[in-house]
Amino acid sequence: MALTFYDCTPAPSPRRTRILLAEKGIEVETVQIDMMKGEQLTPEYRAISPTCTIPALKLPSGAVLTENNAITLYLEDAFPDTPHMLGDTPEERGIVLNWSLRAEQEGLLAVAEAFRNSTPGMKDRATTGPNNYAQIPELAARGQARLTAFMNMMNERLNGREFLAIDQFSYADITAMVTIDFAKWVKVTPTDDHDDLKRWHAAVCARPSATA
Repeated sequence: MALTFYDCTPAPSPRRTRILLAEKGIEVETVQIDMMKGEQLTPEYRAISPTCTIPALKLPSGAVLTENNAITLYLEDAFPDTPHMLGDTPEERGIVLNWSLRAEQEGLLAVAEAFRNSTPGMKDRATTGPNNYAQIPELAARGQARLTAFMNMMNERLNGREFLAIDQFSYADITAMVTIDFAKWVKVTPTDDHDDLKRWHAAVCARPSATA
């Protein structure tokens, strides 16, 4: 049985997995889930992913992974002869995961906080998952402020560095690139003061995998 990847092309979270798959050259069967139509909330998809989130990766055993970090760890170990997106040593693996989680927690979740609490189409859907939660406008403002701090931090980290975590393109760069692109959804972009961030972003976006 092949790997089955449940995707939603416009969404940022499954894009992280698509880029990873492209970098590693792994082929999967892809099933599109239309979030605009609420297909992630249907009984059929809940049977696959009880969290009602995308992406999901169904393994040959029938087990399903519903978190990007878990999917990445699985693909790294299941396909060791493909490029290593978590680095080549235990130290590099720790550093890559550390910076990927920082990008996720300080950046990606800040965009989601701003987007889901300010977008009319997300009314009563302020969080992902099977349960409905009302929007809180103050959280949208907080998300915007967190994004400013995130971009400042990223610019400082990338000073004199080609990549975010280690001396090669890694999963941390994928997470951070998707975060910067997702931030455009809430009209936050790097400023003229973010020279290093903009240099890095242009370089990673030029990789073929960025269009996956």
